[in-house]
Amino acid sequence: MLSLIAPAVISGLATGAIYALVALGLTMIYGVLHIINFAHGSLLMLALYAVFFANTLLGVDPYVAMPFLMAVFFVFGYLLQRGVINTFSHGKDSNTLLVTLALAIVIDNLALYFWTSNTRTIDVPYAFNMVEIAGAYLPLPKLIAFVASLLLVGLVWLFMMRTRIGQAIRAVAKEKRGAQLMGIDVNHTYAVCFGIGTACVAAAACLLMPTFYVTPQVGYSFVLVAFTTVVLGGMGSYMGALVAGLFLGVVEALSGLFLGETLGQIGIYACFILTLLFRPSGLFGRKGA
Repeated sequence: MLSLIAPAVISGLATGAIYALVALGLTMIYGVLHIINFAHGSLLMLALYAVFFANTLLGVDPYVAMPFLMAVFFVFGYLLQRGVINTFSHGKDSNTLLVTLALAIVIDNLALYFWTSNTRTIDVPYAFNMVEIAGAYLPLPKLIAFVASLLLVGLVWLFMMRTRIGQAIRAVAKEKRGAQLMGIDVNHTYAVCFGIGTACVAAAACLLMPTFYVTPQVGYSFVLVAFTTVVLGGMGSYMGALVAGLFLGVVEALSGLFLGETLGQIGIYACFILTLLFRPSGLFGRKGA
């Protein structure tokens, strides 16, 4: 049995790194805007389609397309927040939730109309290449996804800690009114944060697509796992998103090993329920006063 557990854990860590990257964008948006972005899964789905069409129509490898698509989706997220979410929410959090929910419904149905519900995949020459790690064999794309996800999470953390824009984002997250008094453009900061979160899902899509698929409904499962990751790690905690994502990836892999692949996500939702029951603030979250 030990010979089966080790490969499952390694594979789970690789999957968990993707979960962490997807959840990072969600926790950034929550940490600054203090809203749950219901359109997060729909944006991931759009990014997966972008990777698919870049490969099938232009012949661009997903990893090569990553910097370009991250830039495109950053701009798209910035404009979406500034032009749609901010405009129609009128500064009310409850309105923002409804706007993001409406966006998710519109995006999903437009994707279903234009691209139908057919499952689409891409064919890359390295998809079935295997790498041996500690006696376990891991597909090369999963190894690349694991390393790249950790690097991207680290780069986002450095950006938040070491740059003036990152300091402005943290200031707005901590005290919006005080940040305004210091001359920080809050609306611009909100849009930048939303753009970074959207760029993160574009990066995740580029890392997923070599061994994954896309349909208009694919974002649902990922966004549920992302919400669980954010809650488990602590709302607004970047380090929490990383640790929780890796942990949930391993939980899913072990659940799939012992319960069957179709029941693999039961462990994730069990962790979600236990977190809400015993530590609602999450692993790295702060308890409310």
